[in-house]
Amino acid sequence: MAEHRAIHQDIRPLRILLLNLMPDKIATETQIIRLLSNSPLQMELFLLRLDTYTPKNTSSEHMSSFYSTFEAVKHQRFDGMIITGAPVEHLPFEEVGYWRELEDILDWKLENVTSCLHICWGAQAALYRHHGIPKYELEKKTFGVFPHAITKPHTRLLRGFDEPFCVPVSRHTETRASDVSRTGVLDILAESEKAGLLIVVSRDDRQIYVTGHFEYDPLTLKAEYERDLEKGLAIDMPENYFPNNDPRGTPPIRWRSHAHLLYSNWVNYYVYQETPFDLHELNHISGRREA
Repeated sequence: MAEHRAIHQDIRPLRILLLNLMPDKIATETQIIRLLSNSPLQMELFLLRLDTYTPKNTSSEHMSSFYSTFEAVKHQRFDGMIITGAPVEHLPFEEVGYWRELEDILDWKLENVTSCLHICWGAQAALYRHHGIPKYELEKKTFGVFPHAITKPHTRLLRGFDEPFCVPVSRHTETRASDVSRTGVLDILAESEKAGLLIVVSRDDRQIYVTGHFEYDPLTLKAEYERDLEKGLAIDMPENYFPNNDPRGTPPIRWRSHAHLLYSNWVNYYVYQETPFDLHELNHISGRREA
């Protein structure tokens, strides 16, 4: 940040809204908070739940104590927003029980949030809603820790990244680069030869789409693998994860530094340096729907 801008700054806490669609709400909250906390900037985190869906894996006491409904926050504005993935990949978007409510939230955040970071299915859902980009079923689950390459260098979001860099991936569907490129308003920042598309950004830098899981803990993939085995599901061992492909070993974590870097770059360059001090001015910098 240049000196002339720095000396004229007004400082206030950044307002970050988290729409948590993952089954284990508390684990996901912890993962996201850990990454957001690695910053000198003061932030207030607001947790958002859906009116049209009742979580099965998190207590009603926790949800009522810490989460707000969309009705309660829709008249507010936020500096940043994070929308997580959800285990509903097998369904067409319109058949997801809370799809209509999610559509309203996705449209709302375009004019009421400075920058939004979408994760995994959350990214697919937003790309579909804003640009009509479909998701495609994979022959088998893309599951493991995969090396990725930067496809657009000198991007602020990936400033400081090594190349290649590793990211956990766990999905049954994919978004194709050819569909993204055809929009003419999105840039592909990173992808993997084996795991496919990873990061897409709108050209106004306000919408970030990440199909992998930078936020995962060291043992998250192990837990998913063991869960599917216990259910008798057909699941391959996560690639590039267990030492010598031995599930008894402790997986090395090879994405932590890049996870912290991604979130700190997003908060700094795409939220803090772009958001107005008075969030009521946000409508003046906001465009309409992207498509």
